[in-house]
Amino acid sequence: MENDITRRDLFVRGGVLAVGLMAPSWLSAIARADVVKLANGRKVDPDNVLVVCQFSGGNDGLNTVIPYLDPQYAKLRPSLGFKPDQVIKASDGLGFHPAMTGFAELFQKGQVAVINNVGYPNSNRSHFKSMDIWQSASPDGALKYGWIGRAFDKNCESGAKLDPIAALGLSTERPLALTAKQASIPCFASLGDVQQMVGDPDAERMLREIQGMAGAEGSSVRQIQMANNTALDAISALKTNLSKFEPKNNYGDHAFGRGFKQIAQIIATSPQTRVIYLSVGGFDTHARQGASHETLMKGFSDAIAAFQSELEAIGKADKVMTLVFSEFGRRTYENGSEGTDHGKAAPMFLIGKNVKGGFHGPKPDLNNLNDGDLEFKIDFRQVYATALDNWMGNDSGVVLGGTFQTLDVLK
Repeated sequence: MENDITRRDLFVRGGVLAVGLMAPSWLSAIARADVVKLANGRKVDPDNVLVVCQFSGGNDGLNTVIPYLDPQYAKLRPSLGFKPDQVIKASDGLGFHPAMTGFAELFQKGQVAVINNVGYPNSNRSHFKSMDIWQSASPDGALKYGWIGRAFDKNCESGAKLDPIAALGLSTERPLALTAKQASIPCFASLGDVQQMVGDPDAERMLREIQGMAGAEGSSVRQIQMANNTALDAISALKTNLSKFEPKNNYGDHAFGRGFKQIAQIIATSPQTRVIYLSVGGFDTHARQGASHETLMKGFSDAIAAFQSELEAIGKADKVMTLVFSEFGRRTYENGSEGTDHGKAAPMFLIGKNVKGGFHGPKPDLNNLNDGDLEFKIDFRQVYATALDNWMGNDSGVVLGGTFQTLDVLK
């Protein structure tokens, strides 16, 4: 009995009891011209995988992509700012945080598209509100659910075969981005949770039985029950192959390293999976930012470099694109606590062999600020539309509730 309780607790802590049924919307529809809109006549590979990486807390974009030649940068950040000889120089007076060596190498290989000054109108500095906006892709709150969830919802009515692992989240809580009306996405704190649940039919039977009788159609109880069963279905689908592949690269023992190592394992062993979502926190750097931000930037840089190397080794490098975002940037000027406060516009990254590497959009303009913040020049929904239309073969007009100009950032 004690063993059963431990497993049940593990299941709850792993976030599985908040997940559910989902459909591989673009997977089954990709070859149907009447369903999938291919933007600009692009041919979209049905095997493409989108990895979404969230920097939770508000990443300091100006100390990530650094305008080191701008004299205003040094004036605004007398303590936190990097000197030109410290920056990993890229091009056009922009460079990267000194700890981002692996990331910079990928940039030099043409595998990183840096999209400058990304945000949205009337930006909100609240973590919760801004994260809701980014994850719902709805600044005015008119759209329900998450942008990825809606993308999978889009084709549910077409009768597409349901697959419990077409998309997965690696997070202790299911992000709003993954919620949907009809299609929900399994979320696990780690693949360790999955692996500890496999191979024990009694544990699986117990977890199915504790849900009791089926709730009324459309009720919240029924939704939770369906979510739990689909999570178990996902475990069953993943358990056969996860142990067959152990990533060979050194990812590092930190949140980014563990996350991208697990993503590599999923991509190598789960050909049904089309979207993987990873969230890493710690970016709310109001005080003593220098050391903590360096640790985060090094962790991300090392992990993404190891991940790209792994993808090359398993022959998947041209099938995977990683989209990186944070809910907002930081203020252009440092505060009195050796940190930075909540800001607005910041860079986004698209990483992969099929991106057009380099800087996209105008450089950060520190001479024309909006209440101490960078002005946004590119709406984040343009980046989402690019990923949806040109990488996944979905219909961003339906998913985002309107038309947003895609960016010329993919080959």
